[in-house]
Amino acid sequence: MEVIILGSDILRQKAERVKNIDEEIKKIAKELIETMRKEKGIGLAGPQIGVMKRIFAVQTNRDNETPLIFINPSIIETSQEMVKCEEGCLSIPGVWADVTRPETLTVQAWNEKGKAFTLKADGILARAIFHEYDHLEGILFIDRLPEAKRDKMLAKFEKIKERNKNKE
Repeated sequence: MEVIILGSDILRQKAERVKNIDEEIKKIAKELIETMRKEKGIGLAGPQIGVMKRIFAVQTNRDNETPLIFINPSIIETSQEMVKCEEGCLSIPGVWADVTRPETLTVQAWNEKGKAFTLKADGILARAIFHEYDHLEGILFIDRLPEAKRDKMLAKFEKIKERNKNKE
């Protein structure tokens, strides 16, 4: 699967709930993981590959961690403590910026086997879950930046896009 890049309306749309965890959803989960790994990301959401379903994959540690699939996730609790950390996005290649998010979260979701789970996360895992959850809502990490910083990041992205277009 190809990752959809900033500029596509798809990235600004809200994803639909998954009604049944069937073979199609299992196939999407597998494609999310494969594409995420191929692109060397730590997370990837359905809308980023053109699938407008509430599903995403996260794998923050390649060495010893099994990728997690979140279907119809709900963030049920967040910490009041906030932390700033650098984020990037496979849909906005070459752009990185510090984003402030809650330090921890608790999320409820279903996995690709149809099993419900609750997960409390902190650190990079919490950040990746927040980031991918935002994709399901049509929100990009640059939307979490102050306007001047966001404009600067968008200008940088346009330059990168133009440079890549000229190489082709």
